[in-house]
Amino acid sequence: MALKPKLSDVPQIRGALKFYRVFAYVTGIMLLFLVLEMIFKYTPIQREIEFAGPHGFIALVPDKTVVAVNLSTAILIAHGWLYVVYLFSDFRLWSLMRWSFPRFIQIALGGVVPFLSFFVEHIISRKVARELAELEAQNLVEASH
Repeated sequence: MALKPKLSDVPQIRGALKFYRVFAYVTGIMLLFLVLEMIFKYTPIQREIEFAGPHGFIALVPDKTVVAVNLSTAILIAHGWLYVVYLFSDFRLWSLMRWSFPRFIQIALGGVVPFLSFFVEHIISRKVARELAELEAQNLVEASH
């Protein structure tokens, strides 16, 4: 029998859902930047993104010639840490909703595949809303008896 979230956890679940939604979008956007950066660097283009250098505010410079702030590296680091926060938000929501472990893995993969986090966020948000509505409706029925 699948576990249901606790009625007393509903306020925490709503907060966890908001936190998850924000980081699903942040992680998804950073992943798209990461893909763009990798296209610039690892294809025949062979460029890195430089910020505030001699070539302008933001410039594509030949690989390994960055003299100012290397945005390519910054994107890699930022995505890595933001994905960790995304996993934390995933874990928090997953544990409060009392879902099975495969659901945790499904949500976690949303931050690895480009564009997937946007779709997974939409599906998970609807699922949480539906389950919370069912829980609250069930509680009303039990309270009226």
